[in-house]
Amino acid sequence: MTVENLSKEELDERVAILKRFRALLEQQRTKFREYLKVLESQEKRINAEDAESLLAHTELEKQIVKGIASLQKVIVPMQDLYVKSRASTYNPQDAVPVEKLQGELGKLREQVIIQNQRNRHLLKIHLEELRGQISGFKNPYKGLSSVYAERKSTGSLVSVEA
Repeated sequence: MTVENLSKEELDERVAILKRFRALLEQQRTKFREYLKVLESQEKRINAEDAESLLAHTELEKQIVKGIASLQKVIVPMQDLYVKSRASTYNPQDAVPVEKLQGELGKLREQVIIQNQRNRHLLKIHLEELRGQISGFKNPYKGLSSVYAERKSTGSLVSVEA
């Protein structure tokens, strides 16, 4: 079926699919950029050993990942619809931005994966340091039946005189 043989409704449907697909890809690109910024900021917080900010960044990261996942659930069927309807064939100039957006998304995904691996590595190193510090602590109550018990100075030698 060529472009000349398409009815007005089919053409409008293809245009709508293309526009919706492009809008979803742009939303996902924005989410990935936001996620990358959070990961970069999180790296700084890990290096600064700022636990409170790190916790806040982790919560924000969870929300962004949830948003990306929900967008992906919509994008996958939309991409199938885009391919099946051959929406790019009605106007190839409009299809190029979609291909470009998909390429940018691929690059952003790679950057996010690399940054995420870097942050995990830093956290692993920091966790090992903390474990080392904790294992170096001495428990003054070790060996006592109660933490409230006191060690009494009692004699261990008995002098017996007859």
